[in-house]
Amino acid sequence: MESVSPRVRTLGAAVVCLVIAVAAGLAVDSRLDRHWVLRGLTVFLALCCATLLLTDQSRRLRQIITAVGLAMFGLVIPVSQTTWSKPPEVDFALQVATDAKAAAQKAARSAVTVADVKSAAEARGGAVGSFPTEKSPQVRGAEAYPLIVRAKRAQGRPWACLSFVNGLDAKVRPC
Repeated sequence: MESVSPRVRTLGAAVVCLVIAVAAGLAVDSRLDRHWVLRGLTVFLALCCATLLLTDQSRRLRQIITAVGLAMFGLVIPVSQTTWSKPPEVDFALQVATDAKAAAQKAARSAVTVADVKSAAEARGGAVGSFPTEKSPQVRGAEAYPLIVRAKRAQGRPWACLSFVNGLDAKVRPC
């Protein structure tokens, strides 16, 4: 059986890593506006490493370094960003956004109100607005978008910011 040339193997590895990088970027919930610059940069760096690996066959050490770079930028970083993109507070905010949107649609409204978000958060055991403390007794993020959504009513941080753009389109980000 004839062996596959190193360039074909390299091209195959580069394509697999780039497909994984793009798929990991698209696997994140579209309501999250996180990491897009970093994701684009990692795909660009993976493309650079793949190009170097395909064109430069001169030194073994250079091949190893570019292969490791391709694995990091095309596999490890995109997969870890996808895994870490939904911490519990952001996951809770996404669930609240889904519930609030359903409540607005059930009431035949074209926009989600702050009251919809508050009732959805409270129904899931959370709260809207910052936690009042002695240091900062004033509640922030409870009356207008972006709203601060907390997963546990009696706990301050961690929290996520939730806003609705164009009526029913939610955007969740850390704040």
